[in-house]
Amino acid sequence: MTPKLVIFDCDGVLVDTEPTTDRILSESITAHGLPVAPHDVHDLFAGGTMQGVMDESRRRGADLPDDWLDHIYAKIFAALRLHTPVIPGALDLVARIQEAGIATAIASNGPMAKMDISLGPSGLREKFDGTIYSGHNFEPKPKPGMLIHAMHIAGATPAETIMIDDMPPGWKAGVAAGVQTFAYVADGGKARANGYDVTPITALSDIAPMIGLA
Repeated sequence: MTPKLVIFDCDGVLVDTEPTTDRILSESITAHGLPVAPHDVHDLFAGGTMQGVMDESRRRGADLPDDWLDHIYAKIFAALRLHTPVIPGALDLVARIQEAGIATAIASNGPMAKMDISLGPSGLREKFDGTIYSGHNFEPKPKPGMLIHAMHIAGATPAETIMIDDMPPGWKAGVAAGVQTFAYVADGGKARANGYDVTPITALSDIAPMIGLA
């Protein structure tokens, strides 16, 4: 069935901010006493919130200052302004969905300021104008609040909605909201979604024919 609403995660689904973010977090957390490689940052923290990164890093022994969040966001934003790649197939998929008259939204645990920076250069920011939701304004994923709000605004039921996310918190949010959830697992393969009630895909181009847009 063709959906009425498609909800996208941002980082790792629309834009590839994670390598940059992982590198900067690795450098900062290591400098504050907890040696951690970029791939370990990804495994430990991807899909969560920066506050969660701070809390867990402190629990593991990092001596992060109270103003660490302000400093780390400033570093990440500066790096993303220089270069933020778009995920392969994202622009085409968004265009096909919107051209078919299907509503779209973004539900991300990241702050709005980060999405303004990362989505702006490609034109994705304006394509979702007014339908971008942040875990800084709602309970973050895996809570389903952002998805429920997006459905309310679009006038869509869970049966008329799909979610596309690349991380377990988003998959859990989709399942909790009762929507069909696609697990984008280009990094790690379909086995990464084992144990979750989701449909794994390894390319965004796989989605269009699966939702009636072939």
